[in-house]
Amino acid sequence: MHWNKKRFFTALAATAAVVGFSLSGTLGWQHLKAAQAATNDKKTLVVATPGDMYASSFHDKKGHLTGYEVEIARQVAKGLGMKVEFKELNVAGELTAVASGKADLAAGNFNLSSVYAKRYLFSTPYKYSFGGLLVRAKDQSGIHSWSDLKGKKSAGEAGTSNQRFAQFMGAKLVNYDSANGLMNDVANGKTDFIPNDYYGLSTGMKRSKIQGLTMAKGLYYRTNLMGKGIGFLINKHEPGLQKKINKELAKLQKDGTLSKIMIKYYGHDLTKKPADKDVKYFKVPASVKGE
Repeated sequence: MHWNKKRFFTALAATAAVVGFSLSGTLGWQHLKAAQAATNDKKTLVVATPGDMYASSFHDKKGHLTGYEVEIARQVAKGLGMKVEFKELNVAGELTAVASGKADLAAGNFNLSSVYAKRYLFSTPYKYSFGGLLVRAKDQSGIHSWSDLKGKKSAGEAGTSNQRFAQFMGAKLVNYDSANGLMNDVANGKTDFIPNDYYGLSTGMKRSKIQGLTMAKGLYYRTNLMGKGIGFLINKHEPGLQKKINKELAKLQKDGTLSKIMIKYYGHDLTKKPADKDVKYFKVPASVKGE
């Protein structure tokens, strides 16, 4: 038989490709099975959370970690038959912990939006709100219309959807490593306003001992960066855990637990979408980073 060198190496390459594809598929399947097994074997749900954000995650008068998202996370873990461990971090730390696998999810009043879609899985939303501005009471920090935001100092954490909004509106950003000191610096004039979740700001202001603050009247907003609501950000490689968390959230929604938790901290049931008739919508370009 005549030996064709070219045909021989072509056939050899084709065989190698098939074997390689088979091994790749096998390894991919094994990786998926291993990831699923790891999820099933989990004993502890690790939750990254700020610990200094009322009413999401904060410390009560006795120093105990509490808040609406802390309670929801505990209820979810209980339903899953797991223990829960909280890691108190700032926004950047929360995001890094979840992305790196050091935490399973982040509970920090996160908007489920395109800002996070590429790096994280989302739970179903359990809270709905809109943005508001916390300002000085004596003169509303000179902010009486949206155009007044230009040149004013906006206090917040870098890269958040609210600081991106403030930057888009022409404000000067004053970024903090955590939520500590934000309200105090508005009151003393170091900054002019805080853009954030309306209910979180208004209830936090009432709870705070800091005097001379108010919510800007008639200035309520939503942006494209706020997504479909507020929920947990989950590690990208744990779709099995995402499914289980969403199943537990559905149970908590159905039996009224989520509503009770919201009313406890906010005095309102924020598990339902609000009527946005007095809320102005803004589209913030992706190029605006809030940094």
